[in-house]
Amino acid sequence: MRYYEDLVIGTLTKSELTYEVTREEVIDFAGKYDPQPFHLDDDAAAKTHFGRLSASGWHTAAMVMRMMVEGWSTQEPTASLGSPGVDELRWRKPVYPGDTLRVESKLIGKRRMKSRPDMGLTKTEQTVYNQDNEIVMTMVSNGLVQVRDPESSAE
Repeated sequence: MRYYEDLVIGTLTKSELTYEVTREEVIDFAGKYDPQPFHLDDDAAAKTHFGRLSASGWHTAAMVMRMMVEGWSTQEPTASLGSPGVDELRWRKPVYPGDTLRVESKLIGKRRMKSRPDMGLTKTEQTVYNQDNEIVMTMVSNGLVQVRDPESSAE
C-alpha cells in the first residue's frame, strides 16, 4: 500500500488503459445527464461547430475517472480516501464516438492536513489524449490520502 509519505511530487503516471468512446454510450449518457441536441442527434450536431455527434464534457470526465480507478488496480494501491474536489477542468477538444482516450497524471503538490493529521492532501494534474495524441481534456484535482504515521511530523 502506498501512503501519503510514499508519494513524490513530480511523479508522472501514464495509464496503460485506454477507453474507446462508443456512439451508443455517448447518446445514452447525454440522454440521462446532458440532453443537448449535439450530444443526441446527428443532424443537430452537424449544424454546430462540432460538425458531428460529440460526447458531453461531463461524460468525458466520467470516462477519465473510470480509467484512473481501473488504472490504480494495475499498480500498487494507494491509501486513497476520496477527493474534496477539482480546482480546474477544461475541455480542450471535442470527443467523438470512435475516439480512444488515455490519461496521464502528474503529482504537482501535497501537504499534510493540520485539521486531520491522519490525512494528506494531494494535487494532481491529469491530461487526457485521444488516439491522435491531441489533448482533449485537462484537470487539476485534489485527493485525500491516508498518512502512514499520523504521529510523525514529517511532511
